[in-house]
Amino acid sequence: MSRDRKDLPDNHPAPHRDETPDERRERKHKESENQDEALEETFPASDPVSPFVPAKAPD
Repeated sequence: MSRDRKDLPDNHPAPHRDETPDERRERKHKESENQDEALEETFPASDPVSPFVPAKAPD
């Protein structure tokens, strides 16, 4: 199975609580800002920005 950096390890405990609406809004805003910054840094390129973060290569 392939994994990327956003995936929690199999032995990671489940989150102790759900995020609040304010936390979700802040997280979404930060993700949007990061995406916008990545787009600005690659403009004018012919390839679209990819939000994919590749997994670390196995040792």
